[in-house]
Amino acid sequence: MELTVLVDNNTLIDRYLLGEPGLSVYLEEAGQRVLFDCGYSDVVWRNAERLGIDLAALDVVALSHGHNDHTWGLVPLISCLAEAAACGNIRPKPRLVAHPDALAKRSIGPGEPIGSLLDREALAQCFALTLSGGPVSITDRLLFLGEIPRFFPFEHTEPIGERETAGGPVPDALPDDTALAYAGEAGLVILTGCSHAGICNIIEHARRLTGVRRVAAIIGGLHFLAPDPARLTATVEYLQSVGVADLYPCHCTGLAAKLALFRAAPVHEVGSGLHLSFA
Repeated sequence: MELTVLVDNNTLIDRYLLGEPGLSVYLEEAGQRVLFDCGYSDVVWRNAERLGIDLAALDVVALSHGHNDHTWGLVPLISCLAEAAACGNIRPKPRLVAHPDALAKRSIGPGEPIGSLLDREALAQCFALTLSGGPVSITDRLLFLGEIPRFFPFEHTEPIGERETAGGPVPDALPDDTALAYAGEAGLVILTGCSHAGICNIIEHARRLTGVRRVAAIIGGLHFLAPDPARLTATVEYLQSVGVADLYPCHCTGLAAKLALFRAAPVHEVGSGLHLSFA
């Protein structure tokens, strides 16, 4: 699996790419071109263009959850697909894989939307929708994990704003938050957006679904900007017990958390333009 970070809060020196408070990662695995999350703006396609990555040739778009810093880049992505089609580059619709609640309207206060700008009807014009609360195979080795069970009480999720449902708005505990897991020769590579469900819950679910116990790498946001000390300590202890080989925390992970995570595994710098390869 080949992996390139297209959008992150940070950028890497000498790559001359853009950063923003969002996340998007491009993957190539078993002939499938996959975009995991879309960032917040048109930065996703601007960086892709600079790197020579053709987003009009995507096979799959997978969403970690429905917040704006992971989904609002869908709007410029649709423009990219439409412009390619107008120029004669006609391809099958990419598959959009997400939890059904990832497309729900969300707000964190009056006049402050933080959910997807596009509903399923709008997205169905440009994507073949696979909306599932359960796991979805993207390739034989790459798995969309679906809804994450809450195994560990210390990873209790506090609601963030409200989410619209058929019965009206409810406090939003992010049931749609999920991740991708790649079963490589060295173990699992887990790619997460924000880990609202808890990174330990995510790892445990991935291990149970795949049957692979070793964790080679974790890449993505861990929702540790201002972490509760007890939760951070419990997370470090769990990562130590699992024996994670490498950590690539980014996006919503602060410096204090990264320093603490060094006790569990080597922590590597992440930014727009980072390229990793996993056998």
